[in-house]
Amino acid sequence: MSASDLIHELKWAADGLAVPLFKLRPRPFGPGYQTVKRGIITSAIDAGLLQAGKDLPPGYGIAMDERVVEYPWVYSRLSKVGKMLDAGSTFNHDYLLQRAPLRGADLTIMTLAPERRCYWRDGYSYVFGDLRKTMFDDQVFDTVASISTIEHIGLDNQMLYTGDPRDAEADRDGFVPAVKEFKRIIKPGGVCLISVPYGKRDNLGWYQVFDRAMIERIIEAFGPTSSHVDYFGYTRNGWSRQSAEALADATIHDVHSGKGRGDDLAASSRAVACLQLTA
Repeated sequence: MSASDLIHELKWAADGLAVPLFKLRPRPFGPGYQTVKRGIITSAIDAGLLQAGKDLPPGYGIAMDERVVEYPWVYSRLSKVGKMLDAGSTFNHDYLLQRAPLRGADLTIMTLAPERRCYWRDGYSYVFGDLRKTMFDDQVFDTVASISTIEHIGLDNQMLYTGDPRDAEADRDGFVPAVKEFKRIIKPGGVCLISVPYGKRDNLGWYQVFDRAMIERIIEAFGPTSSHVDYFGYTRNGWSRQSAEALADATIHDVHSGKGRGDDLAASSRAVACLQLTA
């Protein structure tokens, strides 16, 4: 085991020891948070929690960010992944990659810059670059998944992700060429899965919140043969499936600036839109 692997395991062990404290007094990103979140996600994936339009159970994901919804939603739609692109490196976690159907899949992970951990020894490919202009040929992938990624494209990715001043942009429409690129590189009949923060339109500089009109722009840019959008909202009682109209004024909690912090224990977005687009 390498030194970095040992440190990684020790961090998880320490967080695991704090789980009783988190359950006694849940706080977003506090001690025990990551272990509890991982447990919620893996249990939901293994149970097929969001298959066939199922509702979430009462009290699901209190004090948890939107990943507890997004990951189970995606996995419920990955029965046949074929050749797949993770556009944004959201799946670059061992507990996700070791679960079917991603375990042993023909998966390429693409993001702006190398991350601290990667799993190329397990056969996964890594590519670094701009999702608005990739190096892939036309109609390469059967599946493209871009989870909580396109809301960052064209904005300030220097702050948290690359440290490169060239990545500090201010283009609110940067997501449009990325979605068009997804359509170019996916095979006819292939499936593109996208999720974004949803609600009252907002731009935090390093990401933006999509309203209903922007969701329609995603669909228009992709030009699918068919499309479906699921909406999920967060309250003090946890996450639940809701309508686009009911969530139109949803806000976010930006953990870095403190904007939008509330007593509902929201960790990040208070609503998320999940799009399934067929090429």
